[in-house]
Amino acid sequence: MLIVTLAFFVLMVIGMPVAFAIGISGALFFLQQPALPFTIPVQRTVSQTQNFALLAIPLFIMAGSLANRSGITQRLLALASVITGRLRGGLAQVTIALSAMMGGVSGSAIADAAMQSRMLGGEMLRRNLARGFATAILGFSALITPIVPPGIGMVLFGSVGQVSVGRLFAGGIVPALLLWLAFSLTVSLIARRRGYPPERSSRLPRGEAGKALRGGIWALLFPVLLLVGLRSGVFTPSEIGAFAVAYVALVGFLVHREMNARSGAEAIEASLADVGAVMLLIALSAIFSYGIVMERLPEAISGAIVGQTQSLIGVELLILAFVLVIGFFVDATVLIIMLAPIFLPVVQNLDGDPVHFGIVFIVAATIGNFTPPVGAAMYAVCTIMKCPVEEYTRGAVPFFIAAVAVIVLLVLVPEIVLFLPDAIFGR
Repeated sequence: MLIVTLAFFVLMVIGMPVAFAIGISGALFFLQQPALPFTIPVQRTVSQTQNFALLAIPLFIMAGSLANRSGITQRLLALASVITGRLRGGLAQVTIALSAMMGGVSGSAIADAAMQSRMLGGEMLRRNLARGFATAILGFSALITPIVPPGIGMVLFGSVGQVSVGRLFAGGIVPALLLWLAFSLTVSLIARRRGYPPERSSRLPRGEAGKALRGGIWALLFPVLLLVGLRSGVFTPSEIGAFAVAYVALVGFLVHREMNARSGAEAIEASLADVGAVMLLIALSAIFSYGIVMERLPEAISGAIVGQTQSLIGVELLILAFVLVIGFFVDATVLIIMLAPIFLPVVQNLDGDPVHFGIVFIVAATIGNFTPPVGAAMYAVCTIMKCPVEEYTRGAVPFFIAAVAVIVLLVLVPEIVLFLPDAIFGR
């Protein structure tokens, strides 16, 4: 596997798309094994696309694309402004709140970061927020998105790790609120030091606040309906994706009346590129995963980690530290697909809860999307905001520290993640 791993990193460094880097390097394993027929990579790639549980991913991507044209986003922006308007930092606080609420609609950290940069970035600069600071919070606030139902990362982790997606959805809610609180406090401290004022100095009239709440209620109901549907058995995790598409479309066409046949078709067309990229990555990862299993790499890594400590907390912290470091170079989706099947059994052998580990693993893996040198969300927001990566990095350091602090807290106190899934689905 050494040659395979080196080939993967070399292909990534020279700029090859991640899916092809995984597929080509995985194929090298079979070239080194003459006893294995070369039909296996083809069979593995095709069989991976037949996984019924993964059907939810393209449906959630489509639902997020429809939401951007249904009027949901603008109404959530108004509600976020009402909630955070009197906090120091102005629009920086608004973007954190918007990420927490949009996570239940978009499901994608990269899409959320890019969308908010286009919506709020220019206005942040006009209000004299430092470019690096504004770009960093537009990026890091989207870290909340993947752990708010229906985060795509949770569907992926549930599929590859055979973990209840419903429990993962419920387990992400409180950690998402903790990230919101941590980022909000960080913004407040920076804003106080730099003299950034609140968005407004007085309360909104009750009528305006009520209007904003009524406008955002349909989006806020969405994750609640997901959990109720899963808990009651009305939907399976795959069927809930179809419900998401239907729900967002109905809100856009009948409630907000801002979507028509043309905009709906454009939304579906726009989602096809994202669906194709994600599903190709998942399909080709099966080639790489086959070599990992054949070489008994999970057992080797498990032995190395457990050899350092027998403590569950110690093992989880070691795994998450490794994920944070490797996340600087590898996309979060790749980390979930490739590393979750390796590390999850290690944690379970020490009586760790798979839902708890899944949530902290997803957050740790997703941080890499916002850090140099290869963070996809970082480059998206830097491009939109015309911000040099060096300036972004300086602005992002406090938010990176805040995110890592939340991860450590979640590891030390698993009940923060588990009490809501236990209350909804039982122990």
